Amino acid sequence: MVAAQFRHVETWVFDLDNTLYPPAARLFDQIEARMTAWVMRALGVPRDEADRLRRRYWATYGTTLSGLMAEHGVDPHPYLAEVHDIALDALVPDRALRAALAALPGRRIVHTNACAAYARRVLAARGLDGLFDAVYGVEHTGFRPKPERAAFEAVAARDGLVPARAAMFEDDPRNLVQPHALGMRTVLVAPEPAPAPHIHHHTDDLAGFVARLAAGE
Repeated sequence: MVAAQFRHVETWVFDLDNTLYPPAARLFDQIEARMTAWVMRALGVPRDEADRLRRRYWATYGTTLSGLMAEHGVDPHPYLAEVHDIALDALVPDRALRAALAALPGRRIVHTNACAAYARRVLAARGLDGLFDAVYGVEHTGFRPKPERAAFEAVAARDGLVPARAAMFEDDPRNLVQPHALGMRTVLVAPEPAPAPHIHHHTDDLAGFVARLAAGE
């Protein structure tokens, strides 16, 4: 019974992109295109070089923004506003997911490397608005992104959550390393499992998995 392993959980922490909506929505195709365009304009480099830098910054720093801030002193606010100004037509409300999340005992929060304003737009498009007790964007962590430990510690401090009594749901395996180290229960939400000591559970059906937890199954 998987729910038995979550009985201690008081705070349920959810990533946003490709976690609270399916990867098939392909929102990151739009975001990455806008990131590349921003890097081209800001650094004066051609598209191929902008794409290379974007990928390198993501691999090295956790996000493209962190790399731009570290290596070029970029102001994060206009960058975040521009790259997340995307169409959300691919998203549809998910009544099953809403019902399952609403049935969870305790607090529900979002922790995303995007900005909170974008996160709220996505939640509304998914029919999940008004469901979460707090939404924390990268601006709430001093622009320290997941997978950095400082990002998770900042959210824990701001929210008052106790990691040993929390669970983290994420689509990126590397973003579960520090939650596990802090004592959180970890769930990988992805089409395929990624067996690793820091991943306690895997699901490719978030609504179904959460419904089982809420029902005590």
